Amino acid sequence: MSAGGLGAAVSVEGRKLFAARVPLATAILLVVGVTAIGLSTTVAAETGSPGVVAKLGPLVAAGGWPGYVNAALQVTAAGSAGACGILLSWTFGREFSEGTVTGLFALPVSRGAIAASKLIVYLAWSVVAAVAVTIALFTVGLLAGFGVPEPADLGAAARLPVLVVLTSSVVVPVAWVATLSRGLLGGIAATIALVVSAQVLVFSGAGSWYPPAAPALWALDPTGANTVAVAVAFAVPVVFTGLTLFAWRRLQLDR
Repeated sequence: MSAGGLGAAVSVEGRKLFAARVPLATAILLVVGVTAIGLSTTVAAETGSPGVVAKLGPLVAAGGWPGYVNAALQVTAAGSAGACGILLSWTFGREFSEGTVTGLFALPVSRGAIAASKLIVYLAWSVVAAVAVTIALFTVGLLAGFGVPEPADLGAAARLPVLVVLTSSVVVPVAWVATLSRGLLGGIAATIALVVSAQVLVFSGAGSWYPPAAPALWALDPTGANTVAVAVAFAVPVVFTGLTLFAWRRLQLDR
């Protein structure tokens, strides 16, 4: 995989992503969803809604910046996994569903370089989305009248963009599944499986050992995070990036 070939592939994939509507729509839904749900649950908790307090915890019930940021972190954990999984499914699966994969075999750039460029552009998208979510969080908080955030609130909010990027890395297996299933639906199914399994295991109390749930648990409580699960979570994108690149290098038109 030459640097020149990879650079050209990244440039092409970047233009394709910039010109498409799916990445923009996904980012907008993530930003609006996190801020709207975070604000609404905080307001509901401040009014004494027992259901909200029971689900999101007493910190949200405190209201203000602490409750708002904590609610946003909890929403972001699931929301960013869904958004990133959808984008990965579209990025890798559309080549098969739209029939453009056949043209990739005629390009001078290797299919491994094409797959790597897709992942690089996806990572760049996740960073931009993380920054956008953070800016929106502070903007909505100020407009809602929460005042100037305290240093502790700023520290908690600083974990929000990190959470988005870390979550984008642990859903990289979706790219591999979309490649093997040769379409969008396999990747979307894998996304749903990751999100649901993480939610179920967290609520059951076993989530601290589940790598896909590790970024969310770290963001909510950095001191109580399971270091083994966090370390394994970092290995997930490495392993599945390798599997995805291998699958694309071995890709054949007849199967």
